[in-house]
Amino acid sequence: MKSENLSRLLLRASVAFLLANGAAGCASFDVNPWDRDLLARRSMQFNTHPLITAADEHIYFSKEGSSGGRAFGGGGCGCN
Repeated sequence: MKSENLSRLLLRASVAFLLANGAAGCASFDVNPWDRDLLARRSMQFNTHPLITAADEHIYFSKEGSSGGRAFGGGGCGCN
């Protein structure tokens, strides 16, 4: 009976330790001022060519007949 209590306590302590370290690990990520010029480059953006992406989404929207182009699922002929 004491070994079960000890194992439960150890399990709870290890889970608490992992959760605390996991939450604290994300808090240390920030961008240094000298790295901001690198992150502001066009090649670092999610959408590097906005005009080409807009044209692609217009074509996709027109062909599928759905609302929102790639951003939404479904639409068109209803055969999903």
